[in-house]
Amino acid sequence: MNRTQQRIEEINKIGYQLDFSNVFNHAFENYKKIALYAGSILLIFYFVLAIFGSSIVISLFGIGSLTKESIENLQHLKLSGNFLIIYMTSMILLAVFIAPFTAGFLKMADCADKDKEFNFATIFYYYKLPYLTNIIGATFIISVISIAISIATEMINLSIYGTVISLLISLFTYLTIPLIVFGNFNAIDAIKTSFMLVSKQPLILIGLLIVAGIAAMVGFIGCCIGVVFTLPFIYSMTYAIYCAIIGVDTLDEIEESKSGPKTFL
Repeated sequence: MNRTQQRIEEINKIGYQLDFSNVFNHAFENYKKIALYAGSILLIFYFVLAIFGSSIVISLFGIGSLTKESIENLQHLKLSGNFLIIYMTSMILLAVFIAPFTAGFLKMADCADKDKEFNFATIFYYYKLPYLTNIIGATFIISVISIAISIATEMINLSIYGTVISLLISLFTYLTIPLIVFGNFNAIDAIKTSFMLVSKQPLILIGLLIVAGIAAMVGFIGCCIGVVFTLPFIYSMTYAIYCAIIGVDTLDEIEESKSGPKTFL
């Protein structure tokens, strides 16, 4: 039984404690190490994504779809029929495609925390087996459930409930990706374990996530483009939270490289 498995079983029995200030300070110190590099990558990523997204919209609906009137009409369009299928499919595919990319920021945070070298290629570290299949699988399951609930509640004019449920799903599955990339969990066990971990300390985790969100949005104050350089704080916070709850050490990394995903629960 490795250290991670022992820690999970211990938490399942007796819970854990989080020190708000220690986690925040760890996240901030880590953020300072990755801010410039991660921000530059995000800037390039969103630029490419904007071009790609605009190209798809223009190819499907024509240049007129980018006018103010057309955008306003789209905002009032009800989800139904083919549009519903296209919307749901595109959101799921987008989430699945981006998930391994965003997981790369956790790898970058881990390298920075251990004073290891990282570069542009680090962001694509988890586009390989067995991480890729488990990240995609977990993201697909969570996205399907969350989007399906949102659409269902929207169709019966109870969108506010759909929003609340989706936020709760996001909260309780928050540690899913870190559990896959650092704990070597498979998709299902990562989701189950994330629910267990978050349920032990939901309020303090919500507080940390709110602070991380506010800090990330600081970039909007001076110049909107600055948000890409403050957004990495969210990934540093995720890393710091996982470290505080379970920990990431060299021993676990060695074990991960020698074996596939394990079942812990």
